Amino acid sequence: MPKLKRSGREERGSDYVESLDRGLRLLQMFAMSSEPMTLSDLARSAELPRATARRMLFTLERGGYVASDGKLFTLTPHVLTLAASYLRSSQIATVLQPVLDRVATDAREISSLAVLDRHEAVFIARSSPTRVFSAGIDIGYRLPAFCTSVGRAMLGQFGDDELAAMIPAMPREAMTPQTVTDPKLILAAIIRDREKGYSLVDREAEPHFRSISVPVRRYDDVIIGAINIGAHVDRISTDEMIDRFLPLLREGASSVRSQLL
Repeated sequence: MPKLKRSGREERGSDYVESLDRGLRLLQMFAMSSEPMTLSDLARSAELPRATARRMLFTLERGGYVASDGKLFTLTPHVLTLAASYLRSSQIATVLQPVLDRVATDAREISSLAVLDRHEAVFIARSSPTRVFSAGIDIGYRLPAFCTSVGRAMLGQFGDDELAAMIPAMPREAMTPQTVTDPKLILAAIIRDREKGYSLVDREAEPHFRSISVPVRRYDDVIIGAINIGAHVDRISTDEMIDRFLPLLREGASSVRSQLL
């Protein structure tokens, strides 16, 4: 999977548009708070001069992405058109949705699809046996890749030396008392999971939650995502995940391999 990299200014060349980069960075800062934010708050979060942030916000407001009452700024629903464009154009989400529906029905549990975005796993599709998502992970939700089953399944695409360099550079904040943060132990876990062909993570990302994942490979064997089933530890044991859920996930992922380009 190609990796996006923010390089230094001297490496960006004449095609780099700094103002666009700053505007997109400013949009991302709204995730820092569930409340409307002031110009000063946004400028500080995005590490931009206040005057620059002001111009960016007014431009975004004119485009319909931001609304303001003169003091506080909020995102508008128009921002969702960006996410909708990605989901509509994502082949993996389109192809895997019927697989998720089938897996969720057979397992009687929620099944999800994630892709790797730098050091995070981003969930882009899911299905429930009831088709009612009253709880759990939402579309667009992000979790650290190092401590999630989907993340470790996707990180297995990298070689051992590359992982040994990548993992220490990742943010590795403990999510629960069970979270493994030692780079050497994480590397060993990813290598073991790669050899097994699946990843099972028990209470590392959420205190009372365990999940099992398999990588999704396209036609040329490149890993482009991961599908999983997760459940509360009081309901589903690790043995049941392996015995009952793993075959469903493996069959689902392999069934669409030739369709993924």
